[in-house]
Amino acid sequence: MKSQPILPALLVGAMFTAQSAAAQTFPSQPVTLVVPFAAGGPTDTVGRLTAQAMSRVLGQQVIVENVGGAGGTLGGRRVAQAAPDGHTILLHNISMATVGALYADPPYDVQADFETIGLVTEVPMTLVGRPDLEAQTLPELISWAREQGEAVMYGHAGLGVSSHMCMLLFSEAAGVRMTDIPYTGTAPAMTDLMGSQIDLLCDQTTNTTSQIQEGGVQAYAVTVPERLATLADLPTSSEGGLPDFNITIWHGLYAPAGTPPEIITTLTEALQEALEDSSLIERFADLGTTPSPRDDATSEALSARLGAEIETWHTILANFDIPAN
Repeated sequence: MKSQPILPALLVGAMFTAQSAAAQTFPSQPVTLVVPFAAGGPTDTVGRLTAQAMSRVLGQQVIVENVGGAGGTLGGRRVAQAAPDGHTILLHNISMATVGALYADPPYDVQADFETIGLVTEVPMTLVGRPDLEAQTLPELISWAREQGEAVMYGHAGLGVSSHMCMLLFSEAAGVRMTDIPYTGTAPAMTDLMGSQIDLLCDQTTNTTSQIQEGGVQAYAVTVPERLATLADLPTSSEGGLPDFNITIWHGLYAPAGTPPEIITTLTEALQEALEDSSLIERFADLGTTPSPRDDATSEALSARLGAEIETWHTILANFDIPAN
């Protein structure tokens, strides 16, 4: 009878011991939080506020790294390929659910290449226009857009991201066809909108609230059923005659696949505590959103939300003529 090889078993045991030790000492260095969009945009704002609060909880600095481009997939790939030790994590939004439907050869499999940590927040969207746009209300905007057709230019942060999805839904609900202008993020798109280089943008309240309040852009609707306290004068899309134009943007935290469960638990618990930080809650409220409750800031809740949204958006996107990438 042949004896079983001892070396592989020893190697497996050593790897397991090393992983356990790493999990017990985590975090042993600063944590990099990758935001897959340009600095100054809505997801970046959520990321920086979350990073500040998590730094206090973890006792290590959580450093935001912006890796924009390709509709957020460059940053996602950066984390998917990172060492699975918890020191490189990803903050991404609803776009994680659209990658598989929009790319013929996706750069990663969102359900196989990542571990979920938890939901962070769910943000309303606002439809805004350049400051000198003649349309003053949503019904006037719809009429103007129908007259102008493809001469209307709207900005977005890349194929399949929240700002793109929002404008596709607006186009469908209003029955208009416009020209899309992709950017590396909605922060530069907002700059061009305020300078009247483009006509429209649909973006999260975390990026538009201050611009609306200061009169830098014209605001037409918020894409949720109820008006927001921070933008009380802004009608809902339903009030403007588009009841089917409703969308909110959820954000979640992810780690590379293979990250030890103990580290995921530590990150989840740090996220939950961070989202209960009074300064974070106050800043989120100023931006028209709220932190996810503790029950949603879990790996299981984010995994379930991601799976459901993948199915939903695959169905929706099948109705649009979007070229495969």
